[in-house]
Amino acid sequence: MASNFIDYVKIYCRSGKGGAGSMHFHRAKYLPKGGPDGGDGGKGGSIILHANRNLWTLLHLKYQKHLFATDGGNGGESRSFGKDGEDKVIEVPCGTVVYDGDTGEFLCEVKEHDERIVLLKGGRGGLGNWHFRTATNQAPRYAQPGEPCQERNIILQLKVLADVGLVGFPNAGKSTLLSVVSAAKPEIADYPFTTLTPQLGIVRYRDDQSFCMADIPGIIEGASEGKGLGLRFLRHIERNAVLLFMVPATTPDIEAEYRILLAELEKYNPQLLTKARILAVSKIDMPRIDQQTGEEIPMPTADDLAAKLGVQVVFFSSFTNQGIDQLKDMLWTELNKEQNQVIEISHAPIEVNVIERDETPEQEDEEGTIYLNELEEEWDLDKYKGIGWDE
Repeated sequence: MASNFIDYVKIYCRSGKGGAGSMHFHRAKYLPKGGPDGGDGGKGGSIILHANRNLWTLLHLKYQKHLFATDGGNGGESRSFGKDGEDKVIEVPCGTVVYDGDTGEFLCEVKEHDERIVLLKGGRGGLGNWHFRTATNQAPRYAQPGEPCQERNIILQLKVLADVGLVGFPNAGKSTLLSVVSAAKPEIADYPFTTLTPQLGIVRYRDDQSFCMADIPGIIEGASEGKGLGLRFLRHIERNAVLLFMVPATTPDIEAEYRILLAELEKYNPQLLTKARILAVSKIDMPRIDQQTGEEIPMPTADDLAAKLGVQVVFFSSFTNQGIDQLKDMLWTELNKEQNQVIEISHAPIEVNVIERDETPEQEDEEGTIYLNELEEEWDLDKYKGIGWDE
């Protein structure tokens, strides 16, 4: 069954081109030489990214491979302005990151509801010949063309926003914990990789307080090399304030499994290791049996593990609810520490088929709106008598 959770799409975007200015002269019954009256062309539509908190997936963009804004209309007689092109607004969930589809370069991200970013600016309309009249040139027979459109392949990646991220091997009990502490209903089964898409749950705490917890598919040793589901879903814990590492008590070597998880995270993004970490040992209601001898292995203490690994350790059981309240207390304490309030992760470029192109810096207008892609060439306006564009 196909999943409705889509966190990666690649689309081709094109803004609208500006309308051409009109080269027209006024003519009436008693005004045979009324002079120039050509109007300006309309502005082309822009491609705008808009954050919408009511969306949680990029599914609505999966089959829209081409997004076009409309062109501006041409100017007319009697100084008539051409119609402005309509903007194309791309609605995306909060937490969406935009990359260049050709180079993989990070472009922007939207995190707040109603945040808007202009990805591709529409072309400006050309000036009509009415603007070029002078005392010595009373009949200009030229007008400006409209600016051309801009086009770009872009990649949209969704990185969900949550307070706590669950990290662990398959069948570590992550989905079971999420179903116990929240109203989320993830799929739970006794086989690896039961969770195939990220799951979110709201954990209720004391005094009607709450925090958000994210469960991602399990990772295994060698995931950075493509084994298992790889590291594709680790993007969903990049903005989490606290990482909750889960290792089942039935694991023969808890310390070794924790270090494997740390190593895989470091290969994906070393900045993840700067986040607050808690090690939760799950399934303490089950005995630890040595696979070779069949004898029961003694359970290490939380203090011993904490001393060896340098991280807070808590033991719990989702089946008996033992240690669940202690786990919530530890998570809530970490979430309310000042150093964990603001989470900033730099977005590394992604790997795509590289196509050479000129890099264009971001520019900002007087109103503070960011434009990610201005025209890469300057227009030669000398032939228009040095008159520039109306802003």
